[in-house]
Amino acid sequence: MTHRIDTRFEQARAAQRKVLIPFMTAGDPHPDWTVPLMHSLVDGGADLIELGVPFSDPMADGPVIQAASERAIARGMNLHGVLDCVKEFRGTDIETPVVLMGYMNPVERFGFEALAAAAEDAGVDGLLLVDCPPEEMSGLQSSMQAHGLYSIRLVAPTTTEARLAAIADHAEGFIYYVSFKGITGAGRLETAALAAPVARIRAHTALPIAVGFGIKDAESAAAVAVSADAVVIGSALVQALADAGDVAAAVRTARDFVAPIRQALDNS
Repeated sequence: MTHRIDTRFEQARAAQRKVLIPFMTAGDPHPDWTVPLMHSLVDGGADLIELGVPFSDPMADGPVIQAASERAIARGMNLHGVLDCVKEFRGTDIETPVVLMGYMNPVERFGFEALAAAAEDAGVDGLLLVDCPPEEMSGLQSSMQAHGLYSIRLVAPTTTEARLAAIADHAEGFIYYVSFKGITGAGRLETAALAAPVARIRAHTALPIAVGFGIKDAESAAAVAVSADAVVIGSALVQALADAGDVAAAVRTARDFVAPIRQALDNS
């Protein structure tokens, strides 16, 4: 069976379109809204959903996503709840890939094999752990591979050539390039400077390359798409959702946020 992530990138490549990956924090603004929001992102043009697992110390994230994690945790969202959301989402969407993005602590508490089995059962396609170096990933990745889950790897501007080669050797699905040194939501993205680092990564892998951090709107997304195969946009969407007063407003906000970005990518 072809993996959902591979299928989605193959479809995009055949259609000569870029993959749009919105990030949202599971459980924020409210746990009951998570699944409707996931569907609204797809309705707006998302190709793949990056679903954040709330964590009390999200060191790679800026104030916007930190606050979203705090709100979600306060409302009872945890890794078990995130998996429940994905399983419910799969009740009506069996095609859109879902990647969980988070940190090692909840994964270790859950247990590698237990998480991999539960994630497969829920319909998760991959896992991206911000604070897990490649040297610590082998045990978890073995369990993930046994359950058909991809290990999505991060590459940073500071990644050395030797380390990049090692990351590429074990990456699956796509590689996520962090476009600058810093936290999510910062405003220092220089799209004109992306061509060289993306080309550097391509020299080590045939996997698609997604670029995230610092992408805020349709204009910056289209500029990033000149070099990248996929565009990840998170903090700006999470901030837009934070002010939604009810689920209907949140769903409308999510759809209206991603739709112009989808259009800009298709027109670029």
